[in-house]
Amino acid sequence: MAPFSTILFLVLLIAPLCSATLGVQYYDQTCPHAEDIIYQTIRNASFFDPKVPARLLRMFFHDCFIRGCDASVLLDSTPENKAEKDGQPNLSLGAFYVIDAVKTNLEKACPTTVSCADIVAIAARDVVAMSGGPYWNVLKGRKDGRVSRANETVNLPAPSFNTSQLIQSFANRGLAVKDLVALSGGHTLGFSHCSSFEGRLHNFSSVHDTDPSLNAVFAQSLKQKCPKPNSDRNAGQLLDPTSSVFDNNYYKQIISGKGVFASDQSLLNDYRTGLIVKAFANDQATFFREFAASMIKLGNVGVLENGEVRLNCRAVN
Repeated sequence: MAPFSTILFLVLLIAPLCSATLGVQYYDQTCPHAEDIIYQTIRNASFFDPKVPARLLRMFFHDCFIRGCDASVLLDSTPENKAEKDGQPNLSLGAFYVIDAVKTNLEKACPTTVSCADIVAIAARDVVAMSGGPYWNVLKGRKDGRVSRANETVNLPAPSFNTSQLIQSFANRGLAVKDLVALSGGHTLGFSHCSSFEGRLHNFSSVHDTDPSLNAVFAQSLKQKCPKPNSDRNAGQLLDPTSSVFDNNYYKQIISGKGVFASDQSLLNDYRTGLIVKAFANDQATFFREFAASMIKLGNVGVLENGEVRLNCRAVN
């Protein structure tokens, strides 16, 4: 795990995407050590499980894209309700136990103070910085939601989306084209199972068995890992060859025709996004700056003003 290497202190005005008042210093008086507690707990967990950074970053995206950044993704299903985490796109989410550990430690230090939604937002920043990426000041003061429905996860952008579909999905959440390309760079951390991209490898169309936008050598490598039929449910591919390091390699992979997801590869050939992909591939500092700004913007989506601070992130109070 790389140390904090790139520090970008960004203090932005609150975007008009949320109705609640967020602030960098929200817990300075009520829980002054909150961010230290979150960081140390996540760092310890990442030491024992290197998958934690990618999982916590993805958790933040999946939370904010459904009902906004309200920690609804953390709620467990009940006999009366199937929650978001049990929706099909979220079945591969993990590391919920890390959020549980953070919450337990925070409740000991400052009970009923730090929301689960803020924990998820701060955790996403911390895992990026721990992995060698940018650091930004997280705006805090989110409240936790009380509603979580599995059927709403169909609104998450799919790995098979084309660029127009991605742009619309992000625009529905107040996010611009540059935000789409920057936030897609979060795929520099992580892994995908074959099910998310195998449609590109076999019977792609009536003309091509394999997606022609894929690098031919890379496509053969993916086919070996994901044969048809495939009996190995754990088989898949790293989304970036330096998948434990937050860098701009993801964009270089796309330019080389080695984007794992169709949605990722589509960004290169669309006039609205292609130049941004190339700019981020050529200049990691620019990518880091734009990623941090877009993460702050994403963190403002659908923030609750009248929610609660859960005692247990898995259940409403």
